[in-house]
Amino acid sequence: MDKQRDFVLRTIEERGVKFVRLWFTDVIGTLKSVALAPAEVEGAFAEGLGFDGSAIEGLTRTSEADVLAHPDPTTFQILPWRGEIDPTARMFCDITTPDGQPSVADPRNVLKRTLAKAADAGFTFYTHPEVEFYLLESSKFGAEGPTPVDNAGYFDNVPGGTAHDFRRRSVRMLEDLGISVEFSHHEAGPGQNEIDLRYADALTTADNIMTFRTVIKEVAIEQGVYATFMPKPLSGHPGSGMHTHLSLFEGDTNAFYEAGAEYQLSTIGKQFVAGLLKHAPEITAVTNQFVNSYKRIWSGDEAPAYVSWGHNNRSALVRVPLYKPGKGTSARIEYRAIDSAANPYLAFSLLLAAGLKGIEEGYELPAEADGDVWSMTDAERRALGYTPLPASLDHALQLMERSELVAETLGEHVFEYVLLNKRQEWREYRAQVTPFELRSNLGIL
Repeated sequence: MDKQRDFVLRTIEERGVKFVRLWFTDVIGTLKSVALAPAEVEGAFAEGLGFDGSAIEGLTRTSEADVLAHPDPTTFQILPWRGEIDPTARMFCDITTPDGQPSVADPRNVLKRTLAKAADAGFTFYTHPEVEFYLLESSKFGAEGPTPVDNAGYFDNVPGGTAHDFRRRSVRMLEDLGISVEFSHHEAGPGQNEIDLRYADALTTADNIMTFRTVIKEVAIEQGVYATFMPKPLSGHPGSGMHTHLSLFEGDTNAFYEAGAEYQLSTIGKQFVAGLLKHAPEITAVTNQFVNSYKRIWSGDEAPAYVSWGHNNRSALVRVPLYKPGKGTSARIEYRAIDSAANPYLAFSLLLAAGLKGIEEGYELPAEADGDVWSMTDAERRALGYTPLPASLDHALQLMERSELVAETLGEHVFEYVLLNKRQEWREYRAQVTPFELRSNLGIL
């Protein structure tokens, strides 16, 4: 760590860095930033940077407001969109109390705790997100709703189009930040795009997602458009998910791979999937944390709404992708409910905790979903045991409130704050008179 700190301090001097932004997130996953002068960075490494945590959503109670932000030197990067005028860098931070204890309300610490539990069992957790988002003409909208930048569709090539140039610029900027991109393309909705980040350990991936969102927003501003990670911004078009591939490794060995097993999926892999299926409804308030998230889940368009798994079945909640012969290390599973607006630190914590619970308790994997789960009747789904995910944020919170797994994984403070914050969101939503009600009722009642 000392060598890494020395590297940061040397790079700041050699590159003429004028500002160093210290980044962390609140409990909902909003990125927070404070800029340091270069001369203050060494002191921040040694002692942390003190601030009033009670001013940050869910971070502390007023009676215990003082907290410290400790920059992680391994996350140091120059921000490419700042250019050569006043070069600026960033580092992610861990939040502690004044006596040096990790803050129970720091989402990054929640994930670190869960990763430590996995490490105690001999596992390293890797994730690979496929992040979808919409490009709109602006954040303003009229009676017809937001206006997408194009009317292209899945994998469409739009020469000279906004999305094409946007993705190229974004990918180059992400690569400059050390974030490897697997591929990018236009998605199914008008103005909708997807950029897939390469596999990394879950903590690195969560940091990368927070950086990714900032890059996408910055490039959008640069190009005169607006980028949104809202789960369902357009009626009648697909929502934006963040299908995430998951795997566990024991050293250099993929714990999900077993040669000769069905789909090459090991017993550990099957138990992990069973854990995800059993606990999916109670973790959905975190993986899908907004009122709008449930418009995506229940609108179809490849968003899974029922608890099931399948091999290469895109209507299932958990998918076991096609195995690549000779590549046992690539064995993985895909969780398809999580959306692009989730707090990645908390979401990854709960996905891992649910999978580990399946391994610890030896959960039995139910029968595979055969065919399109969406096209089945309710009676057929009930007969096959495909229970629905929560129908609304309110329903999801009711399930989360009763969950020992979620309470234990998030810790009491974060658990209570998520419930408090999201109940308030539901109350405000419930009190609204929507355009749908006015269209349906005003003229006839």
